[in-house]
Amino acid sequence: MTRWQRWPVLVLACCATFTAQAASHVFLVQNSGWMEPFYTDPASPYKALVTEVVQAAMAPGDALVLAAFNQGLPGAPSPRALLAQKGKPDRASLRAVLDPLEVGRKPGGKAMADTDLGEAVGSAIDGALGGKPGLVWLFTNNRNSPNNDQATARRNREFYQLIHEGAAIRKALAFPLKMPVRGAQYSAGGLMVYVFAVQEQGARELDALLASGRLNQVITEMPARLKPLDQDTVRLVPARVENTPGVRYAVLPDGRLRAELDAGTPAGASSGHAARITWRLENTMYPYTITAADISAQAALAGEVKPVALQTDAVRNLAPGKPQPLASSLTLPVANLPGKWSLAALSTAGSAQVIPGRIEVTLANQRLELSQAFRQRMAELFPGDPLPDIFTPPARIQGSRAVLPVEVRLQYGAGPLLAAIGGLFAVLAAAGALAVAATRGRKVVVSVDGEPRTLRTKAGAKTPLYNTAGDQVAELHTTLFGYQLANVREGANVQLAGRSGK
Repeated sequence: MTRWQRWPVLVLACCATFTAQAASHVFLVQNSGWMEPFYTDPASPYKALVTEVVQAAMAPGDALVLAAFNQGLPGAPSPRALLAQKGKPDRASLRAVLDPLEVGRKPGGKAMADTDLGEAVGSAIDGALGGKPGLVWLFTNNRNSPNNDQATARRNREFYQLIHEGAAIRKALAFPLKMPVRGAQYSAGGLMVYVFAVQEQGARELDALLASGRLNQVITEMPARLKPLDQDTVRLVPARVENTPGVRYAVLPDGRLRAELDAGTPAGASSGHAARITWRLENTMYPYTITAADISAQAALAGEVKPVALQTDAVRNLAPGKPQPLASSLTLPVANLPGKWSLAALSTAGSAQVIPGRIEVTLANQRLELSQAFRQRMAELFPGDPLPDIFTPPARIQGSRAVLPVEVRLQYGAGPLLAAIGGLFAVLAAAGALAVAATRGRKVVVSVDGEPRTLRTKAGAKTPLYNTAGDQVAELHTTLFGYQLANVREGANVQLAGRSGK
């Protein structure tokens, strides 16, 4: 087992229990022969960039492995761990391991090492992360040529397959950066920073990092999406909304749609009142243009689904950053919303009950095309490198789905609650009266052998009656609603005379 396979795995594996919010990062820094100008140019910002990306990407409590990679050979393993620890390293620690890093050499000679991108990423996923979730970062000049293989197109396809067809990688982004450097043997115009999110938890960690804005402070370029290309491909942003009877719409600051319904609205709304909404349809798949797709939408709320009538059923030439207007007619599915006498309505009387909903947009028969401007930028940064083919969408991706959260606020008046409270008090009063009647003492007059007797009793009591000889001849049963004689002895003269006073 190599050092790479042993040490980083233990570090990252133990971090799984370090904290529930901690993320695991593997930073792969290329140092093959093609990277010579990035190491020998005195003005190269390469190592400084790596340092700042690590600082921006990691949060306190995260774990990392920082490793140099080229191509693994006997006696020269790759990747090679430079630093592995729990907790965010400071800049001094990073400089201490990056500053001495030089271009790798092949064993037994001075020939510079070759490059194997697929080997590096695969080792990071299976080795350093040990199959667990995390983020793998790759700093490379896009030269993928193991054993100085000139069949770069084939090698790039292998890397392409690892990204697009590998089940472990759930999300992949690329940041093409301008970085002109000149060395003794080579020169370069750009650098590519990739980030691969491993498993669904890794994808969530990457989304959270992007939302935090920390990475934007170091890399200002818009990330190019590699994967997935079938989720969140478009975004609907409400631009204009017309209210309908009983329903008031608003656009929240985050772009979500809010609908406020009054308590008797569901019946009216389900009868056909539709809101006319004009959306901005935005392509979120930079750097791809959706050249053609069939579009449909539906609204889902409280387990009910209704189609959204769109002005058009097709999308044509939707480029990133160039939204298109899309008119629609929306009727909220309200059949399953709680009624005004429901427990939910009574518990939120006088306020609003918030019910989450969504609008789902589906693109079918989708055709994507890499924008020409992006191709030109890649050709400028990486002249003669066919690796931009990695951005070619897989043929199997013909459809995609996007979801717009909708917040429905159902307003309930206090009337039903007051009525319910009044009914409750009536029930309590009746129960109180019954309780008083059940516990109050009573006087009853009975006659045994012609002799009248006054007895004290209460509801639920069973009082034995005796003759003058001391024999039990009957029982007086007292209920909440009256009296009766029971178990009267044959031949006995026992009569119920009635109630006598209190």
